Amino acid sequence: MALKLKQFPFLALFLIGFSAGYAQLGFSHEIGVIAGPVAFQSDFGQRYNFETNSGNTGIGIGLIHYINFSYRADCSCYTTDTYFNDHFKVRSEISWNQTKLEHFGKWVEPIRTSVWADKLRAHSGEATNFDIGSQLEYFPLSIRAFSVRVGALAPFVSLGVHLTKYYPKVATSYGDKDPTNLTNYYDPWFYPDGVRDDKFINVDPGTTLSVVGSLGMRYKLSILSDLMLDLRWQYYFRDTIDGLDHKLPSNKANDYLVWLNFGYIYYLD
Repeated sequence: MALKLKQFPFLALFLIGFSAGYAQLGFSHEIGVIAGPVAFQSDFGQRYNFETNSGNTGIGIGLIHYINFSYRADCSCYTTDTYFNDHFKVRSEISWNQTKLEHFGKWVEPIRTSVWADKLRAHSGEATNFDIGSQLEYFPLSIRAFSVRVGALAPFVSLGVHLTKYYPKVATSYGDKDPTNLTNYYDPWFYPDGVRDDKFINVDPGTTLSVVGSLGMRYKLSILSDLMLDLRWQYYFRDTIDGLDHKLPSNKANDYLVWLNFGYIYYLD
């Protein structure tokens, strides 16, 4: 499925229009911004290695919109008191994240002086992703009670699906430094199980779906504004987000990220 970067503004307008449809039903709205560090987990580095997890980190930013079912904008009154209205919100989002990638772990330690180790140390990359999608957020405590108490806390969990447009980059300082020359990379990727693989490096932009889950907390800063802390896990349904898709047995999962974001949310109605 092809999706060009210039199409994202149109998707954003569609998202706004979709939300506006809910406004006709009287639901109120919230808008906000989020930003924070991203830990990108990919084929770079060593699995379950602290240096890999802490070294391959980047940044993410986003715009978010909420449909608040507990309050009616058309009459400035509460909606019907149902469990769903008082414990769920729909969150829509447009976001961007970028992470520079290197190899960490025992295979690139200074004591390793083989050609293979040199090739791994010379290999770097960059993962750049644009996201648009929605999540359903569940608040175990009453949304109504939270909305009228400055200083209150409201924990939440969420689950949703995003459409991701990814733009991987790959570089190497080994040999002739040509990133398209596959002999400049780690040899076992080229011949996994003795069979030549010419596709383990892939820098073609692409589009994929991703599942997003998060655990977070809101703090009531004022009647019309909240602060938010949100820890997100996002799993992509492809393994080429980082530009590397080797076929060794150690490649057990598609790319994913963990994003700790901080947000500010303002109530429109």
